[in-house]
Amino acid sequence: MSASLETTIDTKQSNDFSRHLINYGFNFVPNLIESARGSVLTDVDGNEILDFTSGQMCAILGHNHPDIVEAIEKACREVLHLYSGMVSVPVMKLAEDLAAMLPPSLQRMMFLNTGAESNEAAIRMAKLHTGRYEVLALSGSWHGMTAAAASLTYSAGHRGYGPAMPGTMALPTPNSYRCPVKHCCGKCDTTCLDVGFAMADAQSVGSQAAVIAEPVLSSAGVIIPPEGYFKRLREECDKRGMVLILDEAQTSLGRLGTDFAFAHFGAEPDFVTLSKTLGGGVPMAATITSDEIADDCASKGFLHVTSHVSDPLPAEVGRAILNVLKRDNINDRVKEMGAYLEKGLKEMQSRHEAIGDVRGMGLLWGVELVKDRETREPDPDYGAAVTRRCMELGLNMNIVSVGGLAAVWRVAPPLTVSAAEIDRGLEILDRAMTEMR
Repeated sequence: MSASLETTIDTKQSNDFSRHLINYGFNFVPNLIESARGSVLTDVDGNEILDFTSGQMCAILGHNHPDIVEAIEKACREVLHLYSGMVSVPVMKLAEDLAAMLPPSLQRMMFLNTGAESNEAAIRMAKLHTGRYEVLALSGSWHGMTAAAASLTYSAGHRGYGPAMPGTMALPTPNSYRCPVKHCCGKCDTTCLDVGFAMADAQSVGSQAAVIAEPVLSSAGVIIPPEGYFKRLREECDKRGMVLILDEAQTSLGRLGTDFAFAHFGAEPDFVTLSKTLGGGVPMAATITSDEIADDCASKGFLHVTSHVSDPLPAEVGRAILNVLKRDNINDRVKEMGAYLEKGLKEMQSRHEAIGDVRGMGLLWGVELVKDRETREPDPDYGAAVTRRCMELGLNMNIVSVGGLAAVWRVAPPLTVSAAEIDRGLEILDRAMTEMR
């Protein structure tokens, strides 16, 4: 960072630049961004901002990584877009590269643009394959803003849009810090899973098709399910003939220090969906399933054609990301930097009473703010004030600002972040918390 801690971001910039934009859920930051490299953004006034959200949790290799830029340039020289029924060399090779990383039961895939789209495709295939329509998701979920995905996004966005898709139901989020069934205190024992399925069974009309879940619930406040949770979830799905969809938009390809979170949690899904981490900042997503399910759906006339399915450019980028992850041993690096970040956050917790809980894995961490550690009452106003001050000081933080978890920072810097950048971010956060107290 070129500016010292004593220098604040120039807030004189006008929001006039957004006058033609629809507000899609966020208040626009007053800084108009001109360029980005690695973990640092630069606005039009030359102010630098350390990015601890990896863009929208997508730029896992940092902004404008040279390998990604090279892949885009290669696609621009060769092929950008094709008729949806054509397959390009980059798409074929990306499928081969991913298949080599996945178990034998997950070898068939289609490439789309966003996480919502990949989840939509998985849900449609699950319904077609099972011949049923009831789908369950965790109560803190975020799966996207399209049709079925939005109906199964329980953390926000349900009010005012009319009926959700028929058959959608919620399971309690396994949040040990704020137990949804008021049962555990600090250590979840999966009782919430039993309660959730009992409620779902009571509501079911006998058409249970699928469960969709994030291995770590990010929008819910970075919730790490307890040991054995996903094995139990797999068993409950199997009992009912339901397929299991794991949405790894944020948890795959190094973010947690593993290629795929489902391997860490010990539960092999019927579908895995990828998006954010696969594109590295470029719109890219994948729906992955078994030969059996793919062939069954094809025999039943599965249809999910979009204008940009199997586009060559994002596929070229996806290949570059997989290559960098392997070449640069990113998983090992994430484990090292994640432990360093965890240590720094927990040291801050020891000095700031407002930090009620610190939780996470790899380079995805949640910092929950409370008014009182005993009552655990959330403190969203303080969180918002500190977030604004962090931006003024040159740090972009992400506060969960929906529902009952409106006081949780998601700390997710690029996987290429340095120890010095982590120190710098924590220094700014510490100062902002002190000043806003």
